[in-house]
Amino acid sequence: MSKELIRLRDLCMAFDDELVLDNINLYINDSEFLTLLGPSGCGKTTTLRIIGGFTTPTSGDVTFDGVRINDVPPHKRQINTVFQKYALFPHLDVFENIAFGLRIAKVPEEEIRQRVTEMLEVVSLKGFDRRRIDQLSGGQQQRVAIARALALHPDILCFDEPTSALDPEMVGEVLEVMKELAQSGMTMVVVTHEMAFAREVGSRVLFMDAGKIAEQGTPSDIFDHPQSPRLQDFLKKVL
Repeated sequence: MSKELIRLRDLCMAFDDELVLDNINLYINDSEFLTLLGPSGCGKTTTLRIIGGFTTPTSGDVTFDGVRINDVPPHKRQINTVFQKYALFPHLDVFENIAFGLRIAKVPEEEIRQRVTEMLEVVSLKGFDRRRIDQLSGGQQQRVAIARALALHPDILCFDEPTSALDPEMVGEVLEVMKELAQSGMTMVVVTHEMAFAREVGSRVLFMDAGKIAEQGTPSDIFDHPQSPRLQDFLKKVL
C-alpha cells in the first residue's frame, strides 16, 4: 500500500481579495505521478507553489508525512521544484549549477563530486560538467535544472510546465528524463500541457477549474471518459 506524503486540507488562497484556490483537499502518495490540468488561471501553479513552499496559503493546512509545513521555507522541505524558466546561474558552469544547493547544505566536497557526476548521468549530460550555461540548448539547460533539483535527493519533485519554454524538438529530451524518473519510482507533481505524456506516464490526473478540483481519476478516466461538461470542453480545445 502506498504511503501518503503530502496532504492539502481545506486549502484556500486569495490574492488582493480574489480567491484563487477554493477549499482544495488533495493527497499525494509515495511514487505517484500526479498531473495537474486545467485552463489558465485555474490555480494549478499556485497549488504547486504552495506544495513547494514558495507561497503560503491564506488558510488551510499543508502536511508532509503527517507534519504541518505551512511555514517551512522551500530549502528546508524535502520537495524540489523545476520551473518553466530554468533559473540557472549564467556565471556558473554546469557542475557548479548542479552543486549549488549541495554547497548551501554544506555537503562534503567528495560527496558533491559524486552526486553531481551521478546526476549528470541521470539526465544524459555526462561530460558537460564544465560547459557554460550559454553553450547549452534550451533542452540541455532544463535537464541541468532537473539535475540540480535531484542532487538534493528530494522525496517529491514538482514541475511547473517544464517544456513550455522549449522549442518542439527539445521537448522530447526533457520528457524522456521525466519518464525515466517516474519509472524509477520518483514522486512527481507536474503541471503540463503535454497531454499524450500525461496519459502515458501519469498515475493520476487532476482537473482544476476556477480554483477548485473539478474532476480527478486515472489518465483513462480523465481523457477517455470525462464526466463533467467543463472537462469535456477543455479536452476538445487541447487535444
